[in-house]
Amino acid sequence: MKQIDTFTEFWPFYLNEHKQKDTRLLHFVGTGFSFIFLSLGIIVDPSLLILAPLFGYGFAWISHYYVERNRPATFTHPWWSLLADYKMFYLMCLGKIDGELKRYEIPHQSDRHFPQDNKLP
Repeated sequence: MKQIDTFTEFWPFYLNEHKQKDTRLLHFVGTGFSFIFLSLGIIVDPSLLILAPLFGYGFAWISHYYVERNRPATFTHPWWSLLADYKMFYLMCLGKIDGELKRYEIPHQSDRHFPQDNKLP
């Protein structure tokens, strides 16, 4: 894999690692829960803050292992990955993620037979 030096270079890589609709859906759910627990932790009880990353990363990592069959980008680019999760969540809320996938020519069908660079053993 080519070295990635900027978020602009990372974003197409991130999209490529999230081709499957189910992967993106599980990320959306996890990110949504993380926002809920961040809010509750700030407003109600700070101990709830621990649930934000547990839910956010839990749903995401499960989707990579069981759906996408690749390693999460969190392990190689943790901050860009978090930023990309939020960007994908935002684009999904606006209904624009399919356009972004097309823009970078990322196959985005539910077919699980695409070649993968970051495949799990």
